[in-house]
Amino acid sequence: MGVRVAVIPVGGEAVRLRPLTVETSKAMVRMLNRPLIEFTLVNLARQGVEEIIMGVRGYYNYKDIYDYFGEGYWLEREYGVRVRLRYMPRAETRGNAEAVKISLEYYGVKEPVLVVQGDNIFEMDLDSFYKFHEANKAFMTIALKEEENVEEFGVAAVDERMRILRFVEKPKRREDAPSNLVNTGLYLLSEDFLNFLEGEVGSRLYREGLMDFGSNVIPAAIDAGLPVYGFVTKGFWFDVGSPDRYLAATRYLLDNLGPSDLASEEVLPRIFVQGTSPESLALKRELKERISSGDVRVEGDVLIGRHVKIGRGVYLKNSVIDNYTILGEGAEVVDSVVMDRSVLGPRSRVEGSIVGRHSAVGEGALLIGSVLGNDVTVGRGAVLINAKVWPHRSVGDGVKLENFALT
Repeated sequence: MGVRVAVIPVGGEAVRLRPLTVETSKAMVRMLNRPLIEFTLVNLARQGVEEIIMGVRGYYNYKDIYDYFGEGYWLEREYGVRVRLRYMPRAETRGNAEAVKISLEYYGVKEPVLVVQGDNIFEMDLDSFYKFHEANKAFMTIALKEEENVEEFGVAAVDERMRILRFVEKPKRREDAPSNLVNTGLYLLSEDFLNFLEGEVGSRLYREGLMDFGSNVIPAAIDAGLPVYGFVTKGFWFDVGSPDRYLAATRYLLDNLGPSDLASEEVLPRIFVQGTSPESLALKRELKERISSGDVRVEGDVLIGRHVKIGRGVYLKNSVIDNYTILGEGAEVVDSVVMDRSVLGPRSRVEGSIVGRHSAVGEGALLIGSVLGNDVTVGRGAVLINAKVWPHRSVGDGVKLENFALT
């Protein structure tokens, strides 16, 4: 028997991913034309997790997730998986470990539990993870990932048996890191976890509000001599915590996933189109003909959603176009994501950028390395370079913004 219950703490304001998260839970930011956390829920359910407790804190985190997923029963119809979603009661928490504590206590969970962060997207063999945890009789097992750039993560010092000796949190220099194994935020907790939090060490952490796994709970458990182990995962893992990481994760997944994982049909090599309705099937046929004739130019890996309108001379390269989007004549989208119900005007160009939901980019406008929140309007001929625009804001015709945040 493997792990049956998972907890996903979803809290905080996701400041680094703004403006995409000003009014949206980070877990619900759209990736590959679905909410980010949908990949995690389906992944866990396919590997035998039966119950997932959403440790949500804050209005947007709760509302966005509950209103979309509910109890999760529709996932069986959509993906053929059966999983029950439950929700932490409303409470203010002082870290992801407290969200887990409240969730386990409220639902009376007294068995090993998997903890997954709501802003991660990953591929991992849960059965191997669980067997390693059980074989070592671990109090906690942490999934570790080999990374070259370790400065933004907690880095584990391990012995020859993969027992974790200490963490170096965000080393300032590469040479200060004891290894290249970083903390992914994926944890297997033994059934003794709540007892630890209720004991002398855990009670002190709770009283002092030190309830973050990476910064507080894991170092305290190691210092207390508890068996904390590291399991090196070989699958992909991304912490989607900033626009750059969001785009990097999108590009990797576009490069490596196939049609079924993208819920799409590969109409031409590495060109994926979603949808199964009569309208979507017609769009697939039309796009295949137009791309083959050169009326629409496509390079690299491209994912196109349902009910998309594409004008003549449009150029797409290594990008994602979400549902109900309209691309005007001669528009260009390169290494970018355009979210649902957005409009790109004729001869506009979006490069290395993210266009939020229900936004409009005017004719001839240029976006390079920029991020638009939801419901943003960019005027004709405007130029945005390394700019960020908050939801519901407008950029006038011909305006130039460079290295600027319009809040």
